[in-house]
Amino acid sequence: MVKQMWADPNLNEFYGRVARIEKAHAKGYGFEAAGTLGRSSTWKRDKSGWRFLKPLVVVLAMGLGLKGVIHYYVGAELYQERVAGLQAGEGFDRVGGMLMQADAATLAISATLAEVFLK
Repeated sequence: MVKQMWADPNLNEFYGRVARIEKAHAKGYGFEAAGTLGRSSTWKRDKSGWRFLKPLVVVLAMGLGLKGVIHYYVGAELYQERVAGLQAGEGFDRVGGMLMQADAATLAISATLAEVFLK
């Protein structure tokens, strides 16, 4: 960059800063604002176990929502018959029967869907 002397001292300061930044960029340095996610190695990942909590909560909420939709769609009697059939089975069918039992959250979701769609 050509160094020019301007009448305004602020312009001299500005062009001096620009020259320092260009010189640093030429050396391979980068500039990032504090708190941003960039390529610098100053940002540290969270190593705690809490990062697995959010996806777990989402999966559980989706499972409960799916159970509630199935309960609403097939009806309470048929749903209970199918769960009883799973519980009478062998191996993983029993686990599925235990997981698919109509709990309070499933019944609440089913009742909410009934209110919304039957109005």
